[in-house]
Amino acid sequence: MSPRQIFSFPNPVNEISARLVAAGVVLMTSTLLVSGWNWLLWPLAFGFLARVLTGPTLSPLGQFVTRVVTPALGLEERLTAGPPKRFAQGIGATLSLSALIAWVGFGSTGIAHVLVGMILVAASLEAFVGLCLGCKIFGLLMRAGVIPEDVCADCADISRRLGAAA
Repeated sequence: MSPRQIFSFPNPVNEISARLVAAGVVLMTSTLLVSGWNWLLWPLAFGFLARVLTGPTLSPLGQFVTRVVTPALGLEERLTAGPPKRFAQGIGATLSLSALIAWVGFGSTGIAHVLVGMILVAASLEAFVGLCLGCKIFGLLMRAGVIPEDVCADCADISRRLGAAA
């Protein structure tokens, strides 16, 4: 596998797998908040960073979900655009890395836990409701012209997605 292949994000993405990864994040963040095991910030931040850079390729949780859990469920894949999911992973990476820095660098478990709580809310919405907050923000930024339409042609033209689904 070439470095270009390793450091690429899938497009499209199986939404079933994305929601299962989010469920794993819910499990990790809720465990951290309930137990106070702040060391979980290390794998949480690594996972988000790995997923934003490579999709599931270098993410242990992503690999487990895409290679074991999703196939075991036998559900038909539901494809969705990759760029908004990558953007959402970027938000998760920013929040988790900020939480890690707050805890390790400044000894502030309070700030770290607030940031982890934000991740928990967003991941819960994705996992259990199918609402990706990062994807919604991505769409708003596209409509505002901050993100160019060529970043995600499927996002800019919904008829492309509807045609693919038919």
